[in-house]
Amino acid sequence: MTYRSILLAATSAAAVVFAVSSAHAQMLGQVPGAVTGPYVDLGLGTSLMQSQRYTVAPKAMGETGTMIFRPSYAGQVGVGYGLGNGFRVELDGNFFRNTAVKANDHLFGDAHVHGGVNTYGLLLNGYYDFQTGTNFMPFIGGGIGYMWQKFQHVGLPAPDSQVGGTYGSFAFDVGAGVAYNITSVPGLALTAQYQYIELTHARKYNDYGTVVNMGHSGNHEILLGVRYELFPPAPPPPPAPVPVAAPAPAPARTYLVFFNWDKANLTPRATQIVAEAAHASQTTHVTRLNVNGYTDTSGTPAYNMKLSYRRADNVAAQLVSDGVPKQDIMIKGYGETHLLVPTGPGVREPQNRRVEIILH
Repeated sequence: MTYRSILLAATSAAAVVFAVSSAHAQMLGQVPGAVTGPYVDLGLGTSLMQSQRYTVAPKAMGETGTMIFRPSYAGQVGVGYGLGNGFRVELDGNFFRNTAVKANDHLFGDAHVHGGVNTYGLLLNGYYDFQTGTNFMPFIGGGIGYMWQKFQHVGLPAPDSQVGGTYGSFAFDVGAGVAYNITSVPGLALTAQYQYIELTHARKYNDYGTVVNMGHSGNHEILLGVRYELFPPAPPPPPAPVPVAAPAPAPARTYLVFFNWDKANLTPRATQIVAEAAHASQTTHVTRLNVNGYTDTSGTPAYNMKLSYRRADNVAAQLVSDGVPKQDIMIKGYGETHLLVPTGPGVREPQNRRVEIILH
């Protein structure tokens, strides 16, 4: 295993450990749009296998070389679990097919060869999805696992020489891609992904009794696929309508009609104020009119009570003359109570000799 392989394998293992530990630590909160819960995915595409070095045993034969492969097809099926915070853990089953086309042999020279190589196995991957605020979500990831590689009658430059058999190896992968969420189908996303998979150990194959050692195998994959969350979270409920405050009732409007001492008849100015009140009740939304009569403290309380009613009755009669419906008017007399200007008994105070017209 090369130092590069060791570094990439360690990076892949760290990605898996980090993703799994984040589930227990709950390092991040729920992220809108992140994969949540179990999901499945499928990817199909092409594979490009890197050239592999081989050595024919015993070494005394001196036959070594490099085998070159043609791009072919690849597929991946995965089941995973999204943590809702951008992290995902996924178990992937991989298969890719390549065809041997050429061998550069140090002993027999270059030659066109034939035969196929099938590689398959399981990888445990950790992924992280980047939130962009759009339907596009880039992701990176990596993992570790075990892969088998089957050589099917792969020829070597030596006469009547073929390699066959199936052997496994520790493997790791790293990759990156982008998912596009289909908003019309919750939980469904289209994916495009690049993935590098490497079998790190040398493998021994039989060449009609001769052992052929194959070096580490690196493979590049480009996959297009779909991903589907089995139980996507329900969309957030629409925001509750903002309650509209009921309009505050219009403040009551009050008109003051003043009287001469010991009088209940309306002065010209009093008649004018009553007319203004009547007009206001007809041009604005008014439900009722209160007509309240008052006196000053001169005179006896009983006399003042009767005088306050006479003043209120005269104002109400004038309102009716000015067009206000009689049934809308409520008449009350308060005598010398509720003084506008506080005074002692027996005081003639013009401000207290009044009728209040209150429009509600």
